[in-house]
This record gives sequence, structure tokens and C-alpha cells, in this order.
Amino acid sequence: MADAHDREVAEPETEESPAVDPELLQRRDAALANVVKFGDPVLNSSASAVKSFDEELQQDVERMFAIMSDGLGVGLAATQLGILRRVLVFAAGFDAEPTALVNPEVEWLSEQAETAEEGCLSIPRVTVDVERPLHVRISGLDQQGEAQLVEASGLEARVLQHEIDHLDGILMLDRTTREQRKGAMRALRDGEEYSPPAPADEAGGEAAQAAEGEAATAV
Repeated sequence: MADAHDREVAEPETEESPAVDPELLQRRDAALANVVKFGDPVLNSSASAVKSFDEELQQDVERMFAIMSDGLGVGLAATQLGILRRVLVFAAGFDAEPTALVNPEVEWLSEQAETAEEGCLSIPRVTVDVERPLHVRISGLDQQGEAQLVEASGLEARVLQHEIDHLDGILMLDRTTREQRKGAMRALRDGEEYSPPAPADEAGGEAAQAAEGEAATAV
């Protein structure tokens, strides 16, 4: 998913810019090759609750941690790897500790909401605006089956909502405006990039500069 703060790697724009680590890009490409892409019906399927906290689950979680990290994402749902089990992992920030939530349930959503750009590892080169509650409380279990309660705000709250949507077969394209969905679908069909159009300049009707804030984070 994505919210504001993309960790995607950009090519250097000037000779003075530091070169992008080719090994980092190679790891990212290898990680993203494991992620199910838009058009696969698994992304529109609801995942089943986890009942066995066994070695297979531990291995799935460790694999998800690795793919999320190497793919430069901040969240990942099991359905994005073709695994229809209610498991997600997240690390909303460069220094955040990767965390797994099994069988997550939304306990509370704030009335206060915020619109921000989101991206998705399963929908490459596309970002759209999505409005989501700014604060959430989510219960679940860790990979050992111990109860967890997560209270999150901002980017972390957005990431969690995005990943739970994945577990319910809902994509960010289902949460955006009709116009942006149409634009994104057209870009996907034509193999092009898509991002929300810049708002019109109020004074002269010209395109305004890009909105303040960081780019959308892929999850």
C-alpha cells in the first residue's frame, strides 16, 4: 500500500547525486518477483483465519519480513504472495521493527480522516489518493499466537488498513475516486505510470506544483 512516504528507489537526477546501489536494486527486483501483481484473482480473494501456529507459519512470516524489507515496502499481506491466510507484516519507517499480525481485527477507527497517496507492491508504478481514518486500534496475534493490541496513527495506521484490505480482497483502487480509478486502470492496461493529477492553480487555472509531503509508500 502506500501513504505518504515512498521508499521506492529513484534514479539519480544529477551527476552530483549519489549512485543507487546496484546490489540494492537487484535485491529489490528479486523480492518483487515474488509479489502477486494486479490482475491475479488471488488479490480479490478473502483470506482464511490462521488456526495453526506451526513451523510453516513461522517460515511464512520470516519470508514476508525479508520480501518487505528487500522490496523497500512498509507493509505486506500474505495474499500478496498468493497465500490465503490472514497474516500481515509491517514496519512503517526506516527504523521501525518489523512486526507480524495474525488474524487482525479492526477494533476502532477514528472519525478524523486524512487523504494521502498510496502505492502498492502488487500494482507497480501506480499511486492514487485514498481517504482513511487517521487513528486505529487493531487486535490480533503474533506468530507465536500471543495476543497483540496495536494503536496506530498516521502512516502506520494507513499501512495497517491497507494490508487488512488486502486480506479482505480489497485493493487501493477500490478506495480511490472514480476518476482516479479510471485513470489508473487505463495506465495499467497501457503499461504506463499513473499518479494523481496536481490540483489546478486557484488564481490562474494552471497546474500547481506537487503537493507538499513525501511520495507514496509502496505496501
